[in-house]
Amino acid sequence: MKSKLLSLPYIFWLIIFIVIPTFLVVLFSFIDENYKFTTKWIIQSGDYIGILFKSIYFAVISTLICFLIAFPIAFILSRTKKYIQKTLLMLIILPMWMNLLLRTYAWMTLLENNGIINQILSFIGLGKINIINTPYAIILGMVYNYLPFMILPLYSVMTKIDKSIIEAAQDLGANYFVVLSKILLPLSLSGIVAGITMVFVPSVSTFIISRMLGGGGNLLFGDIIEQQFIGSTYNPYMGSAMSLFLMIIILIIMWITNMIDKNKEERQGMLL
Repeated sequence: MKSKLLSLPYIFWLIIFIVIPTFLVVLFSFIDENYKFTTKWIIQSGDYIGILFKSIYFAVISTLICFLIAFPIAFILSRTKKYIQKTLLMLIILPMWMNLLLRTYAWMTLLENNGIINQILSFIGLGKINIINTPYAIILGMVYNYLPFMILPLYSVMTKIDKSIIEAAQDLGANYFVVLSKILLPLSLSGIVAGITMVFVPSVSTFIISRMLGGGGNLLFGDIIEQQFIGSTYNPYMGSAMSLFLMIIILIIMWITNMIDKNKEERQGMLL
């Protein structure tokens, strides 16, 4: 009885901030201005399928880059001394304490044509590079902002991997590639799945990063949704339909990643 009472605030929060908003999104997706059932908003959402695919492509690239950077960082971090781990974790988490908008503004200052990066490149004689208002700037912004969400779950899993397993494999003649493919990657799979989910989901739905770093010519699906709610093309019905469409895509991708993790755990259980 006591546990049920303690769960009431969470249930109340869940209903107010998740269940009701989701219900309204679904409702507005299938009604018109006269509150009659319609599917025209869902059908019209198909006009932006190209932008959706571009958003998914950017999110996949950003997630892959985050993984390639985060995996060695998490492994090195998990093998350092405890007091060094705390310091390095603090440095990784510290930028997350700053508002996303401020972090993105900082990158605008760094990447603009007369920004700090181009000034340094010009000073050393390499010439200026045009990054701002390009897809590269969007991907860079995503990687910078979401990289900690990949590092932390990988680190939490790798700290549980016994060093003796790696040492035993090396004693038996396993090279670095074998250790990586047969030990580290399988034992880190739950952290990989969690990291992919935590990076991909905000990346595919982002709108602040793409608008500020990509300019008006590199709008993503999240930018179009934002315009439907607070832009000049105010249409909450269309915005809700596009949001529902995006939620379904995200849920499908999350289901696939969870199934991969589940199948891996079942295979490991059979081996044990």
